[in-house]
Amino acid sequence: MIVWLLLLAGLGSTPKSHTVEIRGMEFHPAVLTVAVGDTIVWINRDIVPHTATGMRRKWDSGQLQQGDSGRYVPSRVGRVPYTCTLHPTMKGMLIVRKE
Repeated sequence: MIVWLLLLAGLGSTPKSHTVEIRGMEFHPAVLTVAVGDTIVWINRDIVPHTATGMRRKWDSGQLQQGDSGRYVPSRVGRVPYTCTLHPTMKGMLIVRKE
């Protein structure tokens, strides 16, 4: 019984949702620490379209018009740089931890 409770307690926390706003031609926040399995939501607050695209295009939000949102759920630990493919000077970083 005790072993079962210890295993159950070690299952980890519930995945969280994090929001990154795209405004002023920047990602806010530009650096975000999340856990594997969390959901990151990018919302475009600018009047021009943007993307949130992982390095080497491992994931891509697609083109986000004003008010649109895109999602990504990381499955691996590590530093994940991303950019807007339409505006390459816009850069962000996800720091993905185990929990």
